[in-house]
Amino acid sequence: MAMLCTLSIFLSLLVPAHTTRSPDCGGILTPSGLRYLAEVSKPHAESVLRHDFMAPPAPDPSPISPSRNQIISVKVDKFSLTLIPDTGMRLSIEVDLGTTSAPSTTKEMRLSILADLHVDMNPEGNLELVTSDCKPTLEEVQSTEGVTEDSKSSGSDVDKQINVEKICLEVSKLLLFPNERLMSLAAPFPITPSCQVQYLPLAAPMYSEQGIIISLQTTFQVAGTVIPLPVSPVPFSMPEPVSSSPSHLILAFSEHFYTSLFSALEESGALNVSLLSSLTTATLAERITQMGSLFQEDLPVVLQAVTRSSPHVALEEDKAIVKLFLTAQIGAGSSLFQSFLSVNVDVTARLHFSVADTRMIISVAAVEDIELSLAASDVGPVLAALLEELFLPTVREEVPAQINVVLRQGVFLPHIASFTYTDVNITIHKDYVLIPCNLQLEAKTGEASTRE
Repeated sequence: MAMLCTLSIFLSLLVPAHTTRSPDCGGILTPSGLRYLAEVSKPHAESVLRHDFMAPPAPDPSPISPSRNQIISVKVDKFSLTLIPDTGMRLSIEVDLGTTSAPSTTKEMRLSILADLHVDMNPEGNLELVTSDCKPTLEEVQSTEGVTEDSKSSGSDVDKQINVEKICLEVSKLLLFPNERLMSLAAPFPITPSCQVQYLPLAAPMYSEQGIIISLQTTFQVAGTVIPLPVSPVPFSMPEPVSSSPSHLILAFSEHFYTSLFSALEESGALNVSLLSSLTTATLAERITQMGSLFQEDLPVVLQAVTRSSPHVALEEDKAIVKLFLTAQIGAGSSLFQSFLSVNVDVTARLHFSVADTRMIISVAAVEDIELSLAASDVGPVLAALLEELFLPTVREEVPAQINVVLRQGVFLPHIASFTYTDVNITIHKDYVLIPCNLQLEAKTGEASTRE
């Protein structure tokens, strides 16, 4: 069965009808991802249970019987997480307990925990793990003593040491993604010093045979203020993939997400760049005669480019395009910049995506088209052909380089603390980008995986 079957329907259903909020990205944690989370949670659970069960007991003023049972070993034998479609997850744990009441008397007990969990959204809008049902059982597996009144008494001592009610109340802490980590999903992440991105859950996840499905809406902050962005005309949707994926997690980002990202960068002023030309005022005066009277000395020519309208990103099969709409003030001057030409610069360039750790690295790759048109001139009319001859090489080389400096830190992907992404395979489709990946606990670095 396809891993992302009808994800578009799920994401649409997650948006309440009375709100204008709309998802622009989302993801699905697959059954394979749940198995990995169970695998890495197993040693953590064993450590937690060992601390709880083998901690020194509180002082007891009453005389202690020498036959009182003590837990001397804790080993988690089984730890699994499985999906329950339309409901949540089932956590199954089996723990072997070694007990003793005397140096020569040992007993092995088996603690089994069966708990149903689901992720809910609290009134503050944060996701939290909730236990809806929990059934712990404790049974004797093996003993070196006969069944006597003393052994029955020692068995009840173990029952007293294991607080069943407390286990069920705190069963979620046996997993490596407690509520503190789930809350980290919605933390703001920096893009540039003045621009941040934040992924906000729109509703509690939904559960299907394909995995745990969540929809997210992205907000961008500039100088600490959330900037208004146009709502996508339709909720984010994605067609059913041809085959299922063995990846732990599948992230998806809409075309609207990328356009919003570049719009936020524009709002922050990060796309306003200064381009140093190889020309000087003297060499320019040889082609534009009125230049000679403006500058008494030979100075480098600089293009100060600012955005004149919002950028736009278009996604096609195996291809991502960004369109930048700039106006360049062309001039010179070391202390006081003097502009003599104003030129509209429209750049169409391919985008390249890669992933490192939990960051999506976006870079402007090959420039596909550049259009230059004269907006204003202090040196008389300048033909379009001459504009291109003089300034197109600088624009073609410097615009991608300067934008890539802005984007070099990458954009943090939705993630929870202590996990990073590996084995990434990025695919670009019409209207969305798909990022299947595996989870890795406490990875320090991530190897970039690319797709152009």
